[in-house]
This record gives sequence, structure tokens and C-alpha cells, in this order.
Amino acid sequence: MQQIGTKVASIVSLDGSGAKALKTASDIIEVYDARVVILDEKGHYWVSPKENNLPAIPASVFKGDTDLSRVLNRHVSVKMNGSSTLSQGDLKKMVVVGVPITYVSGKSGAVFVYQSLDVIHQTNNQAKKIIYIGAGVAIILTTIFAFFLSTRITAPLRDMREAAQQVAEGKFNLKVPVLTRDEIGALGKTFNRMASQLKTYITALQQEKEQLSGILSSMADGVMTFNKEGELLISNPPSKRFLAAWAFENGEKATDTVYEGFNQLPPEVHHLFRKVVDEEKEQTSEVTYQGRTWVVVITPLYDQEHVRGAVAVLRDMTEERRLDEMRQGFIANVSHELRTPISMLQGYSEAIVDGVAETEEDKKEMAKIIYDESLRMGRLVNELLDLARLEAGHFQLNATEISLNEFLDRAVGKFRSLARDQEISLSLEGLRDSSFELKMDPDRIEQVLTNLIDNAIRHTPKGGEVNVTVAKIPNFIKMSVSDTGTGIAQVDLPFVFERFYKADKARTRGKAGTGLGLAIAKNIVNAHGGKIGVQSKAGQGTTFSFTLPIS
Repeated sequence: MQQIGTKVASIVSLDGSGAKALKTASDIIEVYDARVVILDEKGHYWVSPKENNLPAIPASVFKGDTDLSRVLNRHVSVKMNGSSTLSQGDLKKMVVVGVPITYVSGKSGAVFVYQSLDVIHQTNNQAKKIIYIGAGVAIILTTIFAFFLSTRITAPLRDMREAAQQVAEGKFNLKVPVLTRDEIGALGKTFNRMASQLKTYITALQQEKEQLSGILSSMADGVMTFNKEGELLISNPPSKRFLAAWAFENGEKATDTVYEGFNQLPPEVHHLFRKVVDEEKEQTSEVTYQGRTWVVVITPLYDQEHVRGAVAVLRDMTEERRLDEMRQGFIANVSHELRTPISMLQGYSEAIVDGVAETEEDKKEMAKIIYDESLRMGRLVNELLDLARLEAGHFQLNATEISLNEFLDRAVGKFRSLARDQEISLSLEGLRDSSFELKMDPDRIEQVLTNLIDNAIRHTPKGGEVNVTVAKIPNFIKMSVSDTGTGIAQVDLPFVFERFYKADKARTRGKAGTGLGLAIAKNIVNAHGGKIGVQSKAGQGTTFSFTLPIS
């Protein structure tokens, strides 16, 4: 309205109150459904024709004591709501804008444009209606666009999120459906390719882990890995047996092969581990738990340039130490067994050469001793050769089907004369089935029986008994040789089958053997697939038993 008033004022100022100017002003006002009033300083009053429902506002209103009078008096523009100043009936519902005029002739005046508030309300209502319609259309379009986004963008992203969660749980076979060729489709293809690669890598890592686990489990040496703080990360069965031995020795809760409560290293190993971490060099030590000797080698593990932990290799050296002791003992025992007969051979030979033996009877006695000692040396050498061949497996069993009764009668019968001379009762009891046959090497098994029966007779006093019994047990034949002799002390029982071991350290030379017979017997029985054992109590006799498989 102010722009309309300004436009009318500019037209009127050029033409004064000419008819042409007023007609132009009337046309302009008509377009906007308003009326205009023109006043000048001399009181001339003109109002546009009444072509609408707006009443004509008297000139007094514009000249009175109101804000509108400022347009004429002060030549300033005024905008006001009729309801605040106009008090004449319907004039309260008007909006009036006053614009000052300065004519070309120098006179001044004013242009007042007024319009009903209802028009403005209608315009506002139409504007609101347009806004509401626009908002509704926007909501509909937004909903359609949101549905489009959900279908083309959000849904595939949601599917990829669910697929990513399943991939995180280890399900790598899931494929995201690719429905478009846009960026979302490219992302889906990339995700599927990533899942496939992850599956390949995880499978390869799993195979490597299983291979490493299999290697560690099958190793004879113990392996343990630790972090920098000394916490155990990986261990295999031999290392667990090592920890179990340490735990049992220190009163911890442990089974035979696994120590479940492990949370620290044994003190010796812990000290060695700290040296490895501090000095960053391989360390070696030897520890003994529960009678077993372990060599521990700990090597640092590096993370780029810094030590991140260590790996320990544990080797059970118990058997090697035992074999080394046996080797040293074997040399000492052979030297001891050979020294006595060699000394006797040398001494009696010198006596004969030097003429110490004056009579033929003395010479024969010395020659007899030399002969016996040479036989003893021959037996020792032969038994050593037999034992070496048996332990190395360089011998062949000549297994044949034989009658068990005939074999036992022959093997036991050759000792009956010796038993009578010693006043010892020798008996054979048990299985007497004449048709029963057993497949074995008769010479080797007779060697076993000969050794056991001979030992029993030599260590049984006069009036004692030696019994040979045979029994059939499931899948085996069991043969036992028992006596009522001196027996074997409990401390000696675990070692009677070792080479050169003699339980009776003080027995006379007449009863002494080489100490190899039982070791040979054990190897012969083992070669047949059987087992040999002993039961004895000091002063109550001894029973040696061995089994042979029937098959």
C-alpha cells in the first residue's frame, strides 16, 4: 500500500489535481481494491470513486489530531491500523497509509490510501491455505522420497549392517544381494568380495593354527611360550608333564600329566626367563623334578626391535642320563668281571711257569682252575654278545610248533640230577595236556627256563623246594619258577633284570654268575611278545613268572 501511495503521489505531483492525474490514480487504486484520498495544504479534498465497499473517509479525519495529520504537517509517511485510531464505525476495520506530496509548483499535500482489513485477512487466509497445501504436498513428496531412499539406499545399507554383524560372528558365507549398479551396488559388491577374502584368510589362519597345534602336540620336546610379563601363552603335552612334576613336588594340585592351576613359572625357569628378557640372549639350564632331568633352553621373541616374550624348549634328558650311567656302569662291570679271571689265569700260569707246583697233582689242580676261569670268561663274552644282539634286534627267532609237555619235561629233567645232589625237591606242575602245542623258539625259551631254574637251585638251601608251574590264562601261557630260598630284598627287586646286577653282593664265588642271565631272559621273553616279572620276600623265597602268547 505504501508503494501504491508513493506511485500515486509521484503522478499527482507532476500534474497537480488535473483530471488526468486523478483518473490515473483512480485506475491504479481500482486494481488493488482500495480507495485513495488526496489533500493539499489549501484544503482541497479528492476521494477516488466508490467502486468497492469502502466508505469515503472525511477530510477532517486526516486533518484532525491524529497520527495521519503528520503527513500534511510534517511531510512524513504514516502507516497505521485503523482500529487503533479511527473511531467511526467501519473505519476501525481499515488500514491507512499516508504519503506526502510535493508539487512541481512548490505546494505540498498528502495521499492517503486505505483498504479494508478483511482483504488483508483474506490474503492471509489464502497465503495460509497455500502454505498448508504446500506443506501437505511437501510431506507427500518427502514421504515418497523417504520410501525411495528406504528402498534404494536404506534397505541395502541395513542388509549390509546385518551382514557385517554376522561376519563379525564368524559367518563368512553370507552374501549381500546387489540390486542396483550405483554406489550402493558397488558397495555391496565390495562387501561380498571382502567377506570372501576374509573367509579365505581366516581359513588359512585356522589351518596354520591347526598345523602348529599338531606339530606342538606331536613333538617329543616340551614347548612353552610366554609374554613379556612371564605369563604362559602356549604349552604342549610334554611341557604340561614338566609343570605337573614341578607342581606335585611343591604340593600343588596336579594330575599325572596336566597342572591346571599354573599361574607362574617354576623358580629356576622364572629366573632363567628374566635373564633372557633382561639380557636379550638365549639361556640354558638343567633342572630336576620328581627324579626326571630336564634341559631348559629359553630364547627371546622379538616384536620388531623389542623383546615381546620368550619361547622355552624342554628336553627330557632322563633316559640319556640313565643310558650314560649304564654305559659307564657297563664298562666298570665288564672290567670288574674280566679282571678276576684274568688275574687268576695270570697268577696260576706264573706259578706253573715258575715251578711253584712241585707235584703233578698240584699242576693238575692249577690247570683245572685255569680251565674253569677260561670257561667263565668264554661264558661272559658269549652272554655279552647274545645280550647285544637281543637288544639291537639283530637275531632271528626260530619259532616252531612244539609239544609243550615234551618241551617242559626235557627242560626241567636236565636239572633233576643237580637238584638231588643239592638235596632239593624239583617238581613240574600245571598244564598236562599232551595235545597242546605252542609256537615259540624252543632253544631261546629253554635258555630262559635254564637260567631261572639254575638260579632257583643255587639260592635254595638243602631241604628246600623248587617248583615249575604252567598255567593257561586268556591268550597266554604262564610259566613260573618258584623256590623256598633266601629271597630278594625289596630294594633290589626293581633292578634284578639289569645287566651285571647282583642282589647278593657277598655270595661266594662258587655261586656267582655273570649278572647277565636275567637281562638276556627278559629280552628273549619280550621278543616273543610276552612279559617277565618277579615276586619275592627276603627269607621266604622268590617266584619268577613269564608269559608267552598262544597265538
